[in-house]
Amino acid sequence: MSDTTLAPAPGGAEGPRTRDLRLAVIGLGLRATLARQAHRPGEGSRVVAAVDTAPAMFPRAREWFGDDVRLYGGHRELLEAEELDAVFVITPDHTHEQLATELLRAGVAVFVEKPLAITTEGCDRVLEAAREGGARLYVGHNMRHMPVVRTMRELIQRGEIGEVKAVWCRHFVGHGGDFYFKDWHADRRNTTGLLLQKGAHDLDVIHWLAGAYTERVTALGGLTLYGDIADRSGQAPGTVMPDWYDPENNWPPLANTGLNPVVDVEDLSMVVMRLQGGVHASYQQCHYTPDYWRNYTVIGTEGRLENFGDHGESAEVRVWNRRSREGYRAEADLVVPMPSRGDEEGGHGGSDPLLVAEFLRFVSEGGATDTSPVAAREAVAAGVAATESLRDGGTPVTVSRLAPELARWFADGQG
Repeated sequence: MSDTTLAPAPGGAEGPRTRDLRLAVIGLGLRATLARQAHRPGEGSRVVAAVDTAPAMFPRAREWFGDDVRLYGGHRELLEAEELDAVFVITPDHTHEQLATELLRAGVAVFVEKPLAITTEGCDRVLEAAREGGARLYVGHNMRHMPVVRTMRELIQRGEIGEVKAVWCRHFVGHGGDFYFKDWHADRRNTTGLLLQKGAHDLDVIHWLAGAYTERVTALGGLTLYGDIADRSGQAPGTVMPDWYDPENNWPPLANTGLNPVVDVEDLSMVVMRLQGGVHASYQQCHYTPDYWRNYTVIGTEGRLENFGDHGESAEVRVWNRRSREGYRAEADLVVPMPSRGDEEGGHGGSDPLLVAEFLRFVSEGGATDTSPVAAREAVAAGVAATESLRDGGTPVTVSRLAPELARWFADGQG
């Protein structure tokens, strides 16, 4: 490759000096900030090219990556013109499958923002493309790096609540009108539904905390509020959510205006799941609450734990594992406060920089990662099944399993 920029060995250790990883980003929308965090010229990685179908987004690339960043209107042009080590796919969900499969078959390592795809079959095709191309695949489930989630998992692993038997998650999506109903997210053709698009994070965390994947689901829900808003004027091309987000005035939620022309995803949903090994779980999602956070409760054979707040210095995890004869007891037996880290340290409680660092290390060295393409597929599979059940009046749906040989290939470290 032509780039000869050198960077010191990791951690300042003595050793061979290597060139920066050559990166590209496809999609310059909101989550493209992940690629911005990976742009560290002379320190191991640089973004040399960017792709977006809307030229109005190109100034963002020049601002973030410099005037010499090369800009393209499509991913095929990018592949023809550039020698790349890895690509960030930060595009609307329905495009993930095609982009990822073509890049992986071309032998390029890929970071796919979650969800991996919007169908279970699409996920399987991406996984197969990674095996066929021999290229490394990574999925952006940043919540596996959030301190509150990692703390809950560590407490479970060290036996504070015994064997996990149940996981409950309530997701209060306080700015759902601004975040999910004014652009492409509101159209099920782009997402399948918010049980998948938004819920992929939570379903993955439920699986991670339980140590098991979903086998069978039943769900209910509907478009219970945003379907009543008549203003479907949408947003200007080339804009992203912070451009129209108004935290002060869009309350109550029916005061929102400028919804996407198509709104056919549910804003309220409730899922009950049976996981492998007899673990049971539930997930509730509402897009018009006054607050915005996730509450997980995990119940084991010797206690329960629960998070209060999901990031920021006020968040903490509480554990009750001593029997109480007093009824309700607010004081927990163990309280673990979260470190004082906020969005100013990289987004999502500091998890985004950790996610990017793990991906870059994986591209360079391989090895184990806390995120998992197979787990990402299983989160989609559970979300797809739950959406099918919800739209069929709660009919139970069995989640399809990944082919064992493909699962083994990923378990072995992607070759």
